Amino acid sequence: MAVDRFSTPLYGIAEAADYLAVPASTFTTWAFGYERRRPGGALVSVRPVITAVRPARRKDPAVPFVGLAEAYALAAFRHAGVPLQRIRPAIDALKRELGLEHALASRQLFTDGAEVLYDYAEHAADTPGGISARELVVVRNNQRVFAEVVEEYLRRVEFADDGYAQMIRLPQYRVADVLIDAEHAFGRPRFAHGGAKLEDVLDLFQAGEPIQAVAEEFGLTQVEVEDALRVATRAAA
Repeated sequence: MAVDRFSTPLYGIAEAADYLAVPASTFTTWAFGYERRRPGGALVSVRPVITAVRPARRKDPAVPFVGLAEAYALAAFRHAGVPLQRIRPAIDALKRELGLEHALASRQLFTDGAEVLYDYAEHAADTPGGISARELVVVRNNQRVFAEVVEEYLRRVEFADDGYAQMIRLPQYRVADVLIDAEHAFGRPRFAHGGAKLEDVLDLFQAGEPIQAVAEEFGLTQVEVEDALRVATRAAA
């Protein structure tokens, strides 16, 4: 089956949240928005900010690769300390100024996004969105660039010829280089070193094989396997 990065659902909500090390409840809000009634009776409606479809069942795939890439950019903003409710206007400005439906998954976010957010912060100086945009951008060598934590995230994305994300290196690994590529292994995380699927490595260890044997089976180092187990254990906690 061919994978369309923009429309083929590949990941369940909880699964995608684990990959990006964000709470599942946060990812659900990004994917589907929400409606809540305030104590006074007013209905508050929040729109989705990433590409996703409502699954028929809870664990069914809901997020295509482009939605995961959009969420990856949001995770970068979140790790910079900016809550989504304050940055939504800035995200709208990004989409509007870049003129792209999937701006958060585009190469232009990396090349032009900091400039757009800086200009937005200047024009919306005292609004929550303007303040949030200013927290994401710094001036370095007379250039407007993303704050270091955002820049570090975005450097882990590779883009296809169409200008949209094609491969993401997952951020929570310290030693292992674990990536997700829409065109390989049906979008499952795999090791750059050797190409083994992450789930195969974890499954062999959980079947009772010692770490060194798992490493030898998949052509990995022991520290790479230990790093993968550390992340998997933390995600399951």
